[in-house]
Amino acid sequence: MKRILIVKVTSLGDIVQALPVVADIKRAFPGVQVDWAADEAFAPVVQWSQGVDRVLCAPLRRFKKSRRWSDLKAIWASIGELRAYHYDYIIDIHGVYKSAIIAFLARSSRRFGYQSQDLGERGASFAYTGRFGPRPQGSAWHGMRISASEALGYEVEGPPIYDLRLPAVVPQPFATQDAPVAALFHATSKAEKKWPLTHWAAVGRDLSERGFRVVLPWGSDGELAEALQISAQVPGATVLPQMSVTEVAQMIGACALVVGTDTGFVHLAHALQKRTVMIFVATSPAHCGVETPYRSTSIGDGRSVPPISAALEAIDYVHAAEPVLAMQHGSAAA
Repeated sequence: MKRILIVKVTSLGDIVQALPVVADIKRAFPGVQVDWAADEAFAPVVQWSQGVDRVLCAPLRRFKKSRRWSDLKAIWASIGELRAYHYDYIIDIHGVYKSAIIAFLARSSRRFGYQSQDLGERGASFAYTGRFGPRPQGSAWHGMRISASEALGYEVEGPPIYDLRLPAVVPQPFATQDAPVAALFHATSKAEKKWPLTHWAAVGRDLSERGFRVVLPWGSDGELAEALQISAQVPGATVLPQMSVTEVAQMIGACALVVGTDTGFVHLAHALQKRTVMIFVATSPAHCGVETPYRSTSIGDGRSVPPISAALEAIDYVHAAEPVLAMQHGSAAA
């Protein structure tokens, strides 16, 4: 076994939670080269993984919106990079048309993907020469580890290893303060996943009373307006400037606590071993949640709005005086 390609194209949280597959493969096959194919928008996240040897990316999302000739040329150029090596195995743990096309274009006679009933888009099945077993019940993140192990013939062992190292941290104005920083990720990709602004304000006030400096990131004009509404009700809260994915990751690295909805940056906080509370309103915590004793936890049932008290109890839990049973071999920031 010399070289393996993992295909997981989007999105931020899914890519973060798929990264432990790399550590699993490298434990099972010492010396193997592991490449990863992702959308250009999320390539930096894969590049932070110390186990990935080569990151292949193309502006797929951007081209879908722009239809610019320059983006199309970049996609064509990426195909040449994709075909530069022959792979012993290709593992598509995404399961949609775009990931299947990438798997099909890459050079390998062994391309593994999900069974038809488990695919995000059933037509993606054309690309595969082999299939994983049925997706196991429970966590989607553990399921990806199981699927890769079935294709390559090894056993999954131990907790997930993310093995992240961020770029050198640019000094953040808020990080120079004496108070520990708590980031509230109130924004969501879908309206049904939102937690009420009144709840965020209540949690922010509680954290401020505990001695935290509360910061509010955002990514769109609507999210900025909501951040300003929350900050107006939280003493000392700071609405951050708009930041890149890397800058947000560095900000997370400077935090003592992250509280947020089921979004990619909160998954990243968990992977970076930050004390993390993830709030579920309309998605399944059993399927998509995070859980590490005394460090990360998920609240909500995925069918209703969790009360403020549940969030405060979860914050108490991740800040308990018990020893943090974190992944000692997990993640680090430079």
